[in-house]
Amino acid sequence: MAQPNDANASTSMEVLSLFPRYLLKGTLEPRLLEALQQLAQQVLADPGSTPDAAAKLAGQLALQRELGPQYPAVAELCASVLIPACERWIRHVIDQQPPNGRGPWTPGRYRLQMIDVWLNVQRAGDYNPTHTHGGSFSGVIFLQVPPQIVNDSFDGQLCFHGPEEWHIQSFRTGMAKYVLPVPGEFYVFPAWQPHSVAPFRGEGERWSLAFNVVAVPQQPGAPPAPAAMRGNVSLSLGREKPGGFG
Repeated sequence: MAQPNDANASTSMEVLSLFPRYLLKGTLEPRLLEALQQLAQQVLADPGSTPDAAAKLAGQLALQRELGPQYPAVAELCASVLIPACERWIRHVIDQQPPNGRGPWTPGRYRLQMIDVWLNVQRAGDYNPTHTHGGSFSGVIFLQVPPQIVNDSFDGQLCFHGPEEWHIQSFRTGMAKYVLPVPGEFYVFPAWQPHSVAPFRGEGERWSLAFNVVAVPQQPGAPPAPAAMRGNVSLSLGREKPGGFG
C-alpha cells in the first residue's frame, strides 16, 4: 500500500527567471588596465587637451572628457575588447531565437561601430542620475575606485534599474541590481538599459570609461566595410554619426 508521502517524494520544483535581462561582465588584462589608468592620469594632468563631454551627458561629475582613437590604449580597448564583447552579447541572446526570427541580427546584416568613448572622474558628492544611452550598446570600464566604496552601502555603486520600482515588501527585489566597481572589470549592456551611479563620501576619485556602440545595417552579401570604417570614428561633438537600426 502506497504511503501518503510517496507522491511528494517524486515531486520536483524549479525556480525560473521570467524575461531576463542580460549584462556581459568581463575583466581587462592587467597590461591594458595599466595603460588606460596612465591615460586617465595624462588627461587629468591636462584636461584641456581633450574635448569636454559634460554638455551632452547626464552625469553630475567633476570631469567628463572625450577620448578618441588617437590614443593607442583606447584603440586597442575598442577593437580587442568592446566590439567583441558586444558581438558576444548579441550571439548569446539572439542565437536563442529561431533563425527566421533573428532579423537584422543575422551575421552579415550588420557591423558594430564605436561612436563614443569618454572618461568619467567622480569625486565626493558627484553622481549620475538614472539615464539611458543612444546607439545599440553601452558599457562601463572601471579604472580606479576609492577604498571606502564597498558592498555594505550604496555609495559609488553602479545600479541597473528594472521596468518597475524596487519594492522588497512585495518581492520585487530584482528591479535594482547594484554593482560594486572593481578596477579592471567592465560591463556591456543594451543602450536602452536604465542605470545610475550613487554618490560617495570621503576622499579619492572614482575613474571609469563609458562608451557607445551602434549597429550599422549591412546589405546581405555586401563586402566588408573598409578598415577605416570598422574602427573607431571621430568622437568630437560634431562627428557624423552612422545610422543604426530604428
